[in-house]
This record gives sequence, structure tokens and C-alpha cells, in this order.
Amino acid sequence: MSSSSPTGALAGIRVIDLSRVLGGPYCGQILGDHGADVLKVEPPQGDDTRAWGPPFQNGVASYYLGLNRNKLGMQLDLASEAGQAVLWGLLEGADVLIENFKTGTLEKWGLGYEALAQRFPRLIHCRVSGFGADGPLGGLAGYDAAIQALSGIMSVNGEHGGQPLRVGLPVVDMVTGLNAALGVLLALQERARSGKGQFVESSLFDCGLSLLHPHAANWFLDGKNPGLTGNAHPNIYPYDAFPTRSVPVFLAVGNDRQFRLLCQHLQVPELAGDARFAQAGARSVNRVVLRELLEGALAQHDGAPLAEALMQLGVPCAPILSVDAALQHPHTQHREMVVRIGEDYTGIASPIKLSRTPATYRHAPPTALSAKGAQD
Repeated sequence: MSSSSPTGALAGIRVIDLSRVLGGPYCGQILGDHGADVLKVEPPQGDDTRAWGPPFQNGVASYYLGLNRNKLGMQLDLASEAGQAVLWGLLEGADVLIENFKTGTLEKWGLGYEALAQRFPRLIHCRVSGFGADGPLGGLAGYDAAIQALSGIMSVNGEHGGQPLRVGLPVVDMVTGLNAALGVLLALQERARSGKGQFVESSLFDCGLSLLHPHAANWFLDGKNPGLTGNAHPNIYPYDAFPTRSVPVFLAVGNDRQFRLLCQHLQVPELAGDARFAQAGARSVNRVVLRELLEGALAQHDGAPLAEALMQLGVPCAPILSVDAALQHPHTQHREMVVRIGEDYTGIASPIKLSRTPATYRHAPPTALSAKGAQD
């Protein structure tokens, strides 16, 4: 494995990433972006996501490319004694192991947490799982869309009167990867005091439930089961998508001052003085009539310049952009949120900005599989 960036926050941390698909690889990429040396160890057939296309680049799907930069790669058959022996050797100098094997698989191979902890007491063993190892659903495989359904996320995502919908990106998988990375960092911090590693688990089921704010908080307080509300926020209004004379916009008005500024700019100041709308709670209760009145005022404006003007006034608002427009937005460029490595790799940069030890982009994803050792 190569030496990491001397300026990375995690410089000197060595990570063995045995994980596949999304949550685990995303965790490994986060650590790699911030200086850790990450070795991605794939099974003989490779990570499943290599085939999750089109589009493809040199036979490798974009899905895989988006989750595996800043890693070196090798191929290893962990079901074989020879592959297991190689892994034991790799772990000799490792700080972190990331894996998402089905519960019992590593134990069957003699590579479970107890065995590893006995030989490598400083090792942080991070497992991304579907449901954890035990309990009514323990040990079962988890998939993003199924967890969205099971955790209640789909029940609040969709238009009023319509059907529950999957969120249009793998939000559960990604937050599971984020929490896995956070867990690893917490364990590294604790190890600096105790000198001991520990087992870190981030499960899709737990992370799916953790995303239920404010719906869970509302239910804990009033016992009312939330339903589909479309783009509208269940607690505050106007916090919703609205049509304009051109592109639609999203208004995210969070307090009475912002609402007054909105009404002034739309030349309907009387709405801010109306008892039905003057305070946040009243606006939420009277949202149906307020929406109708705002739609009439917004119909006189073009979405993009309106959103820009409102933002300058301190009223949160944005045009609803397509993916290509968002990725080419001037502020995306200013924030350096698109990164390129060599001639063939382009991806979303790390959103974590550190002043002294910023993220670095050293390795394109390891697209070639090798059974002999690490490859760029």
C-alpha cells in the first residue's frame, strides 16, 4: 500500500476495505479522501456494482466509480485458506477493517471479531449490516429500498392522495456509510486514550429509523401517524414547491421575519398582517388557503431571478434544478465540489472542508482486478 498524503487528517491510518456495494465502500472513500491508506479487497468476481450500469467506462459501471476513489485494489478469495492467510497478513499493519459480510460468514472462516480482536487488539472492526446480528430480523440482508419501506420513510414520501415512493437516491445506504465513518472516527479517538480497538456497527435499519425527523418526534409527542404530504413540510409553511411563470421554486420559509420579507417582495404585504398567516403555527394550520394566495402572487414572476432576489433578502428559496444544472452551477465550481483525477475520473468531491488538512484526491478507483497485490 502506498503512503498517504502527509497533510490528510487521517494520514498514517491504514484501512482494509472488504465491503461491497454502497454503505461500506462509501465509508472507505470518506476515510480515503481524508488521507487514510485504503486497500479495497474484492472477491474474485469483483464488487457487484462493477456491473450496475450503464453507463460504463472500460467495462466498469459509473456506480462503482462513484464510491471507490482514493483506494488501491486487489482481488482475494476469502473462502480459500490461501486468501484468508493473505488477509491475516494485511491486517498486521492495519488500523481499520471495513466489511459487510452476512452475519456468520467471517466467523465461519475464523475471521470474526473475537478472533481478530484477540490477535489485533488495536484493530477497529467496522461492520455495515442490514439489521444487526440478532433480534427478530437479525442476520438478514438489507437493501436500501426495502429499508426505506420498512423504516417508514416511504410512508411520508409521495404526493398527498398518491402512493408511497422511494426517495430517488439511496439515502439509507449513504447515511449508513456516513455513520460507519463517524463510528470509525469515534473509535480511533477513543483508541488514542485506551490503546484498544473495538467493534463498530452501522446497520441500514437503525440508520433508516434515524432519518425520520421530524416525523418520529411529532409522533412521540402527539401520537398522530404522519402521511404523504408531497413537497410540503409537516410542521412549517410555506415550506413547499411552487409554480412560477417559468421554472418552479422551492420556498423554505422558517420564521415570521422571512415570511414578511417574502410578502413584501411579492407585493402582497397584507398577507403578513393577516391573523391566519402572521405566525408560523397559524400558517401551518391555514396552509391550503395560503398556498392558493401565494400561487397567485408567484405567477407574476420568473422562478430563477425570483429565487436569487429572495435569497439576497434572506428568504430561503431556490429554483428546482436538474442534476446536470446542479453539477454545472457556478457555486458548485466555486466550492470545488467536482473533482477530477487524471483524464478518466470525474466525481463529487468531499463535502467536508478542513482548513489545514483538506481532502486530497490521489487515486482513481481501482478498476483493474489483480490477485497478486495492490494496484492503482
